[in-house]
Amino acid sequence: MTKRPEPTDLLSDPQFFRTVVDALPDGVYVTDHRRRIVYWNQGAERIAGYPAAEVLGSRCSDDLLVHVDDQGNRLCRTGCPLSATLADGEVRQADLYLQHRDGHRVPVRVRVAPLRDREGRVAGAVETFADNSARLASLQRLQELQQLAYLDPLTGVGNRRFAELTLQARLDELRRYGWTFAVLFIDIDRFKQVNDTHGHEVGDRVLALVARTIGASLRSFDFLGRWGGEEFVAVVPMQVESLLAPLAARCRALVERSVLRVDGRPLSVTVSIGATMADPADTPATVVARADELMYRSKQAGRNRVTLAPPRAGASAPPGDGRAGATGGPSGPGGPAGP
Repeated sequence: MTKRPEPTDLLSDPQFFRTVVDALPDGVYVTDHRRRIVYWNQGAERIAGYPAAEVLGSRCSDDLLVHVDDQGNRLCRTGCPLSATLADGEVRQADLYLQHRDGHRVPVRVRVAPLRDREGRVAGAVETFADNSARLASLQRLQELQQLAYLDPLTGVGNRRFAELTLQARLDELRRYGWTFAVLFIDIDRFKQVNDTHGHEVGDRVLALVARTIGASLRSFDFLGRWGGEEFVAVVPMQVESLLAPLAARCRALVERSVLRVDGRPLSVTVSIGATMADPADTPATVVARADELMYRSKQAGRNRVTLAPPRAGASAPPGDGRAGATGGPSGPGGPAGP
C-alpha cells in the first residue's frame, strides 16, 4: 500500500508549489531582472493563448503580449508596470489590454510585485493578470442601467428622477456652502396642436429639438431634465442673480429660431419659461412649483416669453430684464405676445 505523503513532505517539494500556481485561474509569470520570462503558468496559457514553450526565455519587452492602455498606447517599451517595478521595487496594479496569440485584445487587470534576493535587491518580478472581460461587461451593463434610470430615452437629457436628485443636491449645497442657483421651468407652447396636426412621431422630433437647443443654450455645468410631457426643468448655478434673465432669454430665443423640416416644410415652436432663484428654505417641490407658476404667467401673457421672480433682497437687476414679474418676449419686456 502506497504511503500517503505527509503535509511537510508536500511543502518541501518545489513541484508542489508549481502545481498550486498552475491551478490558479489567473495568469502568472515570473521574469528575472532583465525581464526574461522564466515561469509561465497554465492560467497565462489560457488567457493569452501562448503555451509556455513559446514564451519561456523570451523577454516581455519583445512585444510578446503588446500591452496597451485604454487609449491604445503601447506600454512594452514605455510605461510598462513590470519594468517600473524592477526599477523601484514598488508594487503596482493597472487595467490594460494584452494581445492574444490569435491577435485579438483581452482586457486584463495586472498586478506586479518585486522578487528580491537574499540581500534585498530586486532580482526579478512576478506579474499576475486576470481576464477583465466579465468585469468590463458588468460595468458597461451598469452604465446602461444607470442611463435607463436617470436619462430620458427620447431626448437624451436627464429624466424627472435625475432632476429631483439634482435639485436636492443643489439645495443641500445652498444651505451648507451658500452656493446659489436658479431653476427654469420650460414648457413647449401649443405642443398638443403639434401632435394633433403632424402626429406623435413629429411631436417626438420636436421634443428632441427643443431639448438639444436648450442644452446648447446652457453652460457645461448646468443641468437640463425632462420633467414630463413637453415640460423641462433646468438647474443652473447662479452666483450673480442678474445673469439669470439673459440666460433664460437665450434659451427662449434659440428655440424660437430653430426649425424642423417636416415633409419639406419648416416647423417651428416656441417655449414659455418661468425662472426663479432657489431659497435655502425651499424643497425640490416648492422651487419647481414657483418656477411653474411663473411659467404659467408667461402663457397668460401670450406665450413665447420669460417671466422671472422678483429679485431677492439685496440682489441687483439690470434695467429692462423682465424682473418683478414682468414678461419678456420676442420684442423684449412687455413686447407683443407670442403665438
